Amino acid sequence: MKYFITGATGFIGGILAKQLRAAGHEVHASVRSPEKAKELHEAGVRLFVGDVTEKESMRQAMTGVDGVYHVAGWYKIGAKDKSGGERVNIQGTRNVLELMQELKISNGVYTSTLAVNSDTHGKLVDETHHFTGQHLSEYDRTKAAAHGIANEFIANGLPLVIVMPGLVYGPGDTSSVRTSVLDFLQGKLPMLPSQTALCWAHVEDIARGHILAMEKGKTGDSYIIAGEVRTLAEAYKLASQVTGKRAPMTIPWQAMKALSVLVKPFDSMLPDSYTSEGLRIIAGTTYIGDNSKAKRELGYNPRPLREGWKETLEHEMNLLGMK
Repeated sequence: MKYFITGATGFIGGILAKQLRAAGHEVHASVRSPEKAKELHEAGVRLFVGDVTEKESMRQAMTGVDGVYHVAGWYKIGAKDKSGGERVNIQGTRNVLELMQELKISNGVYTSTLAVNSDTHGKLVDETHHFTGQHLSEYDRTKAAAHGIANEFIANGLPLVIVMPGLVYGPGDTSSVRTSVLDFLQGKLPMLPSQTALCWAHVEDIARGHILAMEKGKTGDSYIIAGEVRTLAEAYKLASQVTGKRAPMTIPWQAMKALSVLVKPFDSMLPDSYTSEGLRIIAGTTYIGDNSKAKRELGYNPRPLREGWKETLEHEMNLLGMK
């Protein structure tokens, strides 16, 4: 088969492209800088200069493909410049899906996120859940808007499947998750809030979930392809057991929420993760969802956190020269 991928230079997209190539598929990818995508080129991915924010720049790469994976997204929590949310997550999604419609491409997978459901307040929600309140971040808001756009295209006949990952981890990560891992390994992560819970899945399993959705997903359906539910405190207690490093102290989530209010006047001077938005996001929030449908209908089977987390931590320790 011949597939087109957006976000192929990103964490999930890069692994997805390599898995598709390993399975013998032809892969096209729009990239802003081919020079920075040498690894993709070496894997046999055909590179085209393009960007999701410029619709026509993707037309050549998408023409004649059997399926589209729209993985690209703007993911910045606590960032000062939030314009990327509107440009990439909302308009970029509209651009990709309009082109898919115009070119009459018969299959597509759109990468949404559990964050569209905002804080589930400890409830393990499924694909029928629909959040209507105020979102906690611009990322959450714009991804929710993009999810809505995808559903509009589906209602108008676009053959699309939606996948919803939770927290994605693994070697090669460049997000705030890796920043926290590095801080932990270097003794710079002194405390974590109680209650905060996420669904942890290894990037290779998330990429595999995309492929399963393309091959087995029911057109118009959404699938939660998140991993197992663990609190931040539990994840780093496990990290402590794996590495021998001291686990961060757990503090009441209310204290961190109060701190998020206190630091707001200083947002412009703080690192993104420590801004009022960054602290508010992790103060007792639960971004959790039930992956039973994906397991049942797609055969999705993510590895246990203990297994994937150990690999990830050892990878980072090797890079830091700790092993």
